[in-house]
Amino acid sequence: MMIAWIFRASLVLALLAAASAVAQAEVTRIEITSRSDVLGGKAWGARGPYEKLSGTVTFAVDPNNKYNKTIPNIDKAPRDAQGKVEFSSDFFILAPKDHSKANGVAFFEATNRGRKSLLANFARGERDTAPEAQQYGDGSLLKDGFTLVWVGWQFSVAHKPDLLATNLPIAMENGHPVRGKVSSFGIGAPWIVTKPGPTLTLDPDLSRYPPADLNAPDATLTVAQGIYDEPRLIPRDQWQFATLVDGKPVPNAKTIYLKSGFAAGQRYDISYTAQDAPVGGLGYAAVRDLASAIKYRKDMPVSAQYEYIYGASQTGRFLREFLYDGFNADEQGRKTFDVVWAHLSGSARGDFVTPFSTPDGLGIFTGSMFPFSDLKTRDPATGKEDGLLAHMDASVMPKVIYTNTETEYVGGGRAGALVHAALDGKRDLQIPDNVRIYMWASAQHGPASFPPAKGIAQQMGNPNDYYWGMRAIFAGLDGWVRKGAAPPPSRYPKLADGTLVAHDAFKFPAIPGVQSPSIIPAGYRADLGSPLKTPRIPYLNPRVDADGNDIGGVRMPEIEAPLATYTGWNFRSPENGAPTEIVPLTGSFIPFAPTKAERVKNGDPRLSIEERYPNRAAYLAKVRAAAEKLVKERYLLAQDVDPILAHAGMVWDRLTAKS
Repeated sequence: MMIAWIFRASLVLALLAAASAVAQAEVTRIEITSRSDVLGGKAWGARGPYEKLSGTVTFAVDPNNKYNKTIPNIDKAPRDAQGKVEFSSDFFILAPKDHSKANGVAFFEATNRGRKSLLANFARGERDTAPEAQQYGDGSLLKDGFTLVWVGWQFSVAHKPDLLATNLPIAMENGHPVRGKVSSFGIGAPWIVTKPGPTLTLDPDLSRYPPADLNAPDATLTVAQGIYDEPRLIPRDQWQFATLVDGKPVPNAKTIYLKSGFAAGQRYDISYTAQDAPVGGLGYAAVRDLASAIKYRKDMPVSAQYEYIYGASQTGRFLREFLYDGFNADEQGRKTFDVVWAHLSGSARGDFVTPFSTPDGLGIFTGSMFPFSDLKTRDPATGKEDGLLAHMDASVMPKVIYTNTETEYVGGGRAGALVHAALDGKRDLQIPDNVRIYMWASAQHGPASFPPAKGIAQQMGNPNDYYWGMRAIFAGLDGWVRKGAAPPPSRYPKLADGTLVAHDAFKFPAIPGVQSPSIIPAGYRADLGSPLKTPRIPYLNPRVDADGNDIGGVRMPEIEAPLATYTGWNFRSPENGAPTEIVPLTGSFIPFAPTKAERVKNGDPRLSIEERYPNRAAYLAKVRAAAEKLVKERYLLAQDVDPILAHAGMVWDRLTAKS
């Protein structure tokens, strides 16, 4: 089978396929709009120069194929002359210019809100918005010969430079766009007001769904503080879809105007009838079908024998949904990805495939849906038996990696413990042989930079940089696939050894000026309805030591030889309202007192820095010993020990400096 492959450069057009062959393909056309050498043709070791390819890939999927049946509303999507559903996505590829020097692995990333982070997360590079020369970091992924692939899947991503978007068809019924209810409930931070004001702008998800009627009387706006507080209905005549122009409200589908103004620290939720819902599940087909084409076809610009896919946070949940809905099998029933790595997802999935879904939602509470674990378990609330991997045929079963931080365990609906603990919260579960689970102890969702800032929180953000360990896990999974060598053993807190405990038995040290995490509520069963009426998720916390640092999981050197308490939670500051509410996805960095005298003066139960370490050299010796132990256990790479030591020295210098 050949593909229509178009390359545009200097107005040159090459068409390399017959139309009859195109009609049979899931990937029907690739238009490369930009092709250039990476950093002017720089050689990356024995792999030589790399090139960048970007453009648009067009798909045509069969709505009657059994592997597409899990795509809601696909039966309502417009069809082409062959009865296929056609759509397109942006793509970006980094590959050795000499394809023979590639290592045979295509490393995909499920893009988070259209952005690319593989180089930042695994090669210590800068984010994709930084100057290009800074994005490649230590160049390790390129020196090792990986082909890196990104393709747009998320319909709410804007078409902008450096973002990867998709163009999905609108669901239609009887010649009109399908209508349905949308709600902001549970989206999280965008709807918790930090600064008071008269208007709120709808988040990217909701702004994608215009109200069918701006003045519809059944549209509702409610206000509450905590997730379990009874919301108060704001009368319809007190608010409208409008923005202020010269102090007067003017109708606007993407902005809400409230006569009395929005108050800081309060949560506002809107619900209304919308239209123009894309067939969102086709985004999964885009990822699946590009992977299938690269793996099984000979007419693609790059090829691979093995394929891995990684997604973090939003796209970690995307990948759990990808597995559950059976997308690791292409339209011919062949396996696409050899490894699926869901990072920072907890046990949650996401609202990515349902009609009027909200993929940009933070999933703080809305991602909690049965099944939570891989193997089949029984839901005590409904009696249903199911598992994330329970419906997948062995021939398409990938190796699965789950990595989470303390943040995914503490509060909200991500309920990280339910990946490996029973839904009754009383026992550890059996983990399938093809799955590995790692928790980064005392880490927040994404490491804060150092020195950290407070932002809207009470404490400084948590800078525990577990991405050093992610590089080692990646090396382990690569050896698992290509060499058959077992990766590092799973390491996460367990009920059996007491490193995982029920929230009501969780004990945190009484640190002056630090609000107790005992008031953080559990998540609720979002798949069963309203938080005021449905069961809460069993609330299991990683147990902490006398300093407040996690005992279980992978303890990075700065946790094993600490200068501070590192947590996965943080509360809103009083000046920003609602100080008993957590800041989503944010942890805390609470330094030890430099001296015993200061510790005693403040009433801090944690030993001071001087009581722990006689000097800087002694401290760094402990950091090195902890790092080398992790290297031996394969949770760190040997090459990363010295940079970790350099960072530890910087933290020491800052926390012990005399003002």
